[in-house]
Amino acid sequence: MKKLIILIVTGLFILVNAGLVSAADDIIKLPDPQKEGGIPLMKALSLRQSTRGGFGPAVKLTMQQMSNMLWAADGINRPGTNHRTAPSAVDWQNIDIYVTTDDGLFLYDAQAHALKVLGKEDIRAVAGQHDFVAGAPVNLIYVADFAKAKGFGPDAKVMPTAETWSFVGTGAIAQNVYLWCASEGLACIVRAMADAEAIKKALNLRPEQHFMLAQTIAQFKK
Repeated sequence: MKKLIILIVTGLFILVNAGLVSAADDIIKLPDPQKEGGIPLMKALSLRQSTRGGFGPAVKLTMQQMSNMLWAADGINRPGTNHRTAPSAVDWQNIDIYVTTDDGLFLYDAQAHALKVLGKEDIRAVAGQHDFVAGAPVNLIYVADFAKAKGFGPDAKVMPTAETWSFVGTGAIAQNVYLWCASEGLACIVRAMADAEAIKKALNLRPEQHFMLAQTIAQFKK
């Protein structure tokens, strides 16, 4: 009986780390991000590009790649704080990263460095209007929560509005993903062509949450 229990627990551990199930069926704990390695920054900048129509087979990212990518995007880089790899106006940290794969819909939790399982239906197609979106292994959907954006209103005279700062924060996150993809040898493109209302419904967003941009990650076509 002990051997059987050990085998079951071991099997579940393997499935959790493969991203097929989660320990509590609603949280997937990501492996620690690899903060060493990769290519030099200047080399990554020279390779950074937007890929249009040049995506290859929908090869899934490994859990380690997913961990590294999301940490690079907007992970906590100063332990003991909520400070991230991407800047945020007034430290709002109001940009949420939703992840769509053929396994379902997930929300990145930077504090726990984990994925919250929001659904197990394949909704990749909602992430954009280009043909390649529905078949790409990963689409990131960036959503700004204006409820967290305190201090700047729509009538701001001197300072940019909360919407402007949210686009700035989203752009910084997207560029981090671009540079990670360049280092990893993956294709990438950031996109604005998407049905914001369809995304709001599919992601079950609150009125204060707004679609900013989406980003597709895949293999290069060979």
